[in-house]
Amino acid sequence: MTLERLPTNALPPAPVTPARPYTFEVHGVRIQDDYAWLKAENWKEVLKNPAALDPAIRECLERENTYASEAFAGTEDFQARLVAEMRGRIKEDDSSVPQPDGPFAYFTRYRDGGQHPLVCRQPRDGGSETVMLDGDREAEGHAFFNLGGADHSPDHRLLAWGSDIKGSEYFTLRVRDLGTGKDLSDEVPQTSGGVVWLNDSSGFYYVELDENHRPVRVRRHLIGTDPAQDRTVYEEKDPGFFVKLGVTQSDAFVLIEASDHETSEVWLLDRSDAAATPRLVEARTPQLQYDVEHHGDSLIILTNADGAEDFKIVTAPVASPGRAHWKDLVPYRPGTMILSVMALARYLVRLERENANPRIVLREMATGREDSIAFDEEAYSLGFTPGYEFDTDVIRYHYSSLTTPGEVTDYDLRTGERTLRKRQEVPSGHDPADYVTRRLFATAPDGEQVPISILHRREIAVDGSAPCLLYGYGSYGMSMPASFRTGILSLVDRGFVYAIAHIRGGTEKGWRWYLDGKREKKTNTFKDFIACGEALAAAGYTSRGRIVAHGGSAGGMLMGAVANMAPDLFAGIIAEVPFVDVLNTMLDADLPLTPPEWPEWGNPAADEGAFSTILAYSPYDNVKPQAYPAILSLAGLTDPRVTYWEPAKWVARLRATMTGGGPILLRLNMDAGHGGAAGRFDRLEEVALAYTFAIKSIEGFGR
Repeated sequence: MTLERLPTNALPPAPVTPARPYTFEVHGVRIQDDYAWLKAENWKEVLKNPAALDPAIRECLERENTYASEAFAGTEDFQARLVAEMRGRIKEDDSSVPQPDGPFAYFTRYRDGGQHPLVCRQPRDGGSETVMLDGDREAEGHAFFNLGGADHSPDHRLLAWGSDIKGSEYFTLRVRDLGTGKDLSDEVPQTSGGVVWLNDSSGFYYVELDENHRPVRVRRHLIGTDPAQDRTVYEEKDPGFFVKLGVTQSDAFVLIEASDHETSEVWLLDRSDAAATPRLVEARTPQLQYDVEHHGDSLIILTNADGAEDFKIVTAPVASPGRAHWKDLVPYRPGTMILSVMALARYLVRLERENANPRIVLREMATGREDSIAFDEEAYSLGFTPGYEFDTDVIRYHYSSLTTPGEVTDYDLRTGERTLRKRQEVPSGHDPADYVTRRLFATAPDGEQVPISILHRREIAVDGSAPCLLYGYGSYGMSMPASFRTGILSLVDRGFVYAIAHIRGGTEKGWRWYLDGKREKKTNTFKDFIACGEALAAAGYTSRGRIVAHGGSAGGMLMGAVANMAPDLFAGIIAEVPFVDVLNTMLDADLPLTPPEWPEWGNPAADEGAFSTILAYSPYDNVKPQAYPAILSLAGLTDPRVTYWEPAKWVARLRATMTGGGPILLRLNMDAGHGGAAGRFDRLEEVALAYTFAIKSIEGFGR
């Protein structure tokens, strides 16, 4: 199996971003930043109004977009073919399985050709649907549209929904009367996008973002009142803690959670009392994490207390929920990480992971008897959906693998009966027997065994000749599931091996796996990824110089680091919304994510050790005079998480410093933020560009 040859063309001269040296000193170390000027002084205004961007900066970014387009000249037809292939694997009128709640069952679906979801319901036992919200209609006239939450009221009369039309993740909430289909006058700006309703449907709670784009205030809105008069029921004073809302499965309590990446604190609000004040479960203690569920007179708490590194489950009385009253229900077992827990009327359901594969454990409350749901594939993805109801014996779980399309199954907790509710359709056809999924382990420099999930066509020769797309993330304790992805088949069917590196910084092998990839141990993440590339080559799945690395956001930082550390291992690097200017960002306490990120990376302003560590690996600060592989950076102008100037500065420094290789390309979506294009088909165009880059990198961009 060989790659098709793409059209080649002579690359025009790359844009030269003017250097305007800016120097500053931290802990006695003098640092020069030639491209600091690319950060707009009015960046907060730009998030809300992209037209406010400094014309000189806009011109620089538009030159980059022009150059990227020129670099891909002649591949337009191929990209269109990729989009058509990927679109052909999507069931265009797809819908979710209706989820029952009282007299109705709620679901989302798409129409043929539609970019955005339709939020619908039908009678619980079947019948004609009602479209409560048409995402395509709401998106009309907007270059960008992202639907946030769409939450129906407990009495089923109203729908609170949020939308973002800038890509900056400032969501405006509206309330729709489901009887008339019209929105009420209630309009709440600058929120995180979702709500939790009061049980009597008289109003809802939401999280308001401050001027630094941080979710800090929980406010209560009563239907028909002026949002400016909404009462603040909780306000977080620590800029390092973000606030989010939840609700217990029992519907008894609204949950206010304040947390950073290693400490959490939960407050309870009586969901039946419109005048309720928050009640603290347990005061924040550094490194103590806990999540709360409710069952009868008890709280069910998932926590890492008492050295339970991979978490345990405890109970506490609702009347006295503090840590002094916590009693073990599911004890801590080293190496078995409990990921989440849900309490139903008669059962406790938990998701846990061991040896990088998940399972669902079902516990009967009355007897303590446990059963589990697991699968035999070497690598797979498994999770469950909470649903709306508490008094039920049915849970819904989702399963897929790199070769097996997604399946949605209802499981009867009382009888053990499984009812397949949906199997993902691939309209253009898909035979799992044509593919192979494997689990390989790479040996890191310190001896750790790093899991790799692998997908390839059955007929490829495992002789080192195949190109490989190697994906990695490795931050915040996030694990990368080995789930079914239709898009990647466009590369795999062209002879690529696809691999996911389950590197440290995630939790695939438990909480320690995360701790060993953060702060002073961050370089383990990068070394693990390089070891995965080397292991794939040694096993014959690919060879050095035929690997294209892929990562986004914090995974984009990984891309920048491995480009500096092992450039000859890779033919190309795809860095989406890459967090590459780590030092400067962590020194700027005004940026939206900086204070909450200090537990993950360290605070270089306050801690000289953290400063030295970050300075030693920050991709932007460690660009060096060497040959680099081809690099494609994808970013968004209104991204509040990884600001546009990070990739723009990185690309400029790479071009000014490197001694060969490349090209270095930046494609900036001027109408989007962190997630790129919001429409499901518009997003395919960005994926097609990345895959075209991967192929051209293997071919050497015509050189």
